[in-house]
Amino acid sequence: MMIKKQGDQFSAEALFCNGEWLTGKGEALSSLNPMNGQTIWSGHAASPEQVASAVASARDAQLNWGYLPLEDRIEIMEKFAQQLAEHQAEIAQCISLETGKPSWEAKTEVQAMINKVAISIRAQSERAGEWRKENLGLGHHAHGVMVVFGPYNFPGHLPNGHIVPALLAGNTIVFKPSEETPLTAILTLHCWQKAGLPKGVINLIQGSRPVGEALCQQPIDGLLFTGSSTVGKLLHQQFGGRPEVMLALEMGGNNALIADEDIHVEAAAQIIVRSAFLSAGQRCTCTRRLIVVESKQSEALIAAVVELASNLITDAPDAKPAPFMGPVIHIRAAQQIVTAQQNLQAAGGHNLLEAKPLDDYGCLLSPGIIDVTQARDIPDEEWFGPLLQIYRVENFEQAVELANQTQFGLAAGLISDDLEHQRVFKQRIRAGVVSINQPTAGASSELPFGGIGASGNHRPSAYYAADYCAWPQSVMTGAHTEQQTTFPETGIRS
Repeated sequence: MMIKKQGDQFSAEALFCNGEWLTGKGEALSSLNPMNGQTIWSGHAASPEQVASAVASARDAQLNWGYLPLEDRIEIMEKFAQQLAEHQAEIAQCISLETGKPSWEAKTEVQAMINKVAISIRAQSERAGEWRKENLGLGHHAHGVMVVFGPYNFPGHLPNGHIVPALLAGNTIVFKPSEETPLTAILTLHCWQKAGLPKGVINLIQGSRPVGEALCQQPIDGLLFTGSSTVGKLLHQQFGGRPEVMLALEMGGNNALIADEDIHVEAAAQIIVRSAFLSAGQRCTCTRRLIVVESKQSEALIAAVVELASNLITDAPDAKPAPFMGPVIHIRAAQQIVTAQQNLQAAGGHNLLEAKPLDDYGCLLSPGIIDVTQARDIPDEEWFGPLLQIYRVENFEQAVELANQTQFGLAAGLISDDLEHQRVFKQRIRAGVVSINQPTAGASSELPFGGIGASGNHRPSAYYAADYCAWPQSVMTGAHTEQQTTFPETGIRS
């Protein structure tokens, strides 16, 4: 790849605007390894002038890109997928360095990026294609310039899930990745460049909140966001009164997983631990609340979950044997989990397994499990890390009711062999991504992905991303003008 490496640290221009790599003129920006705090990459964020320039570049490129035949855009998408495949190992290593993900998990993320291209092409054809019947027609048009805000937990896959369908539809992009993962974005943009994407079609800017705020003040046509509910709500407020801007928000959740009666204890424990602690709990679909329906198996189930979680390998991404989970993204995130655990204890919770730092740096946390059945005034929050709350209830009805007692509505799961309970759960649960007898921490790109309530604004991504990347245009075509019928005699003055 066209990126230099000096010793153990990468160095490269941070911004990509109008087909050129540029040095940022804003504040200093660094990417730190969450295992040890060492600097992986350093550079500078974009200045307000560079933000404006990136939007102008995207605007200038959009007309030609939108006029380009769809098959030509598809060809470039497929070349991008080839570039990802050629550089999969390098990008996966970068993801591991920046996020702390185990190597095996980072490789699956890059594979998901590759797979997204073919899935998006199919989705675009099915959901935003053309249709004609006699004198009626349906077409779809690009919005124009779309901004993509990327998260740190999936720095390659999640922004890619917006960018690919938006480009297929004929939009141009200004991409601001998380300030925690700038290098992954740089490597991805090199793949786009090598795929032959015309200049200005994607523009990369870097920076933290001030850069994002400056970008939102620009004359854009859409904002595609993945991140916290707090930031998503602020964006929703900021774009109030601007209905011309397409706003698609995916915002996480306080997800519940119900463990029903009469289930296989060992299998259920596997599902629960994978749901809660995959990616060190840093997936928006991770289970935060385990709701156990009391039965003769309850104690055995909880004991099995605690034992399995306590035996998880938590280590550096490339450690041998391979870890199940690595560190959380930064010290602040680790401190938030430890503080949340302490607050739950103070509210009456009982620690079954303590989340605590495993090294001197502090981002590598052990899994935490706390029984909060007797606790009071528990806040409805998404604690983004390896902390699982357990609630015990008397019956399945109470379990579903408790699962729905949240402002969020992203993911929910049920472990049950009772077909009627499965049917009731699907009907009553307020969540956009539902799992039955499998982990909540994951989703299929061949299905829509999104939530309700504080988890989204009814613009699900993944397979439905094509819906918000283009607007429909209905066309009625008459005969040749000479063949038009005349006005009826009535209703016309002589």
